[in-house]
Amino acid sequence: MQDILLSHGYPALFLLSFLASTLVPLGSEWLLAIMLVNRHDPVATVAVATTGNLLGACTTYWLGIYGGPWLIRRVLRINEQAEARAKEFYRRYGSWSLLFSWLPVIGDPLCLAGGLLRIGFVRFFGLVFLGKFCRYAAVAWLTLQGSKIITG
Repeated sequence: MQDILLSHGYPALFLLSFLASTLVPLGSEWLLAIMLVNRHDPVATVAVATTGNLLGACTTYWLGIYGGPWLIRRVLRINEQAEARAKEFYRRYGSWSLLFSWLPVIGDPLCLAGGLLRIGFVRFFGLVFLGKFCRYAAVAWLTLQGSKIITG
């Protein structure tokens, strides 16, 4: 599988990054690191991974917006009063948690909650972009520093 993904380069990284940022449990950092070790352009690699991951998060956000009433009432069984309290709390404090949307396990639910609670899209986009870009930039920097040490 690794060879197939590597042979497709940037499109494979975009797709894997996109899927990793939806409710599909995947990771994309490994492909970014391998591409960098194989001398792909660091700026382009980080840009492609960030864009794919950000668009996947936006997809999860829109699922929260358009599937929100059904998810809130049928699946989560939250009444209107509890929903109003949760929305107010998230609006006051919680949207900053979107900076952590890059984290495994909790990142996707944070993006879904952003949609469910109707966080403004510009705020959502900015916070999620910042978190995801910083994560991929850090992985790229660490990979490049590590490869310098190994190759001397």
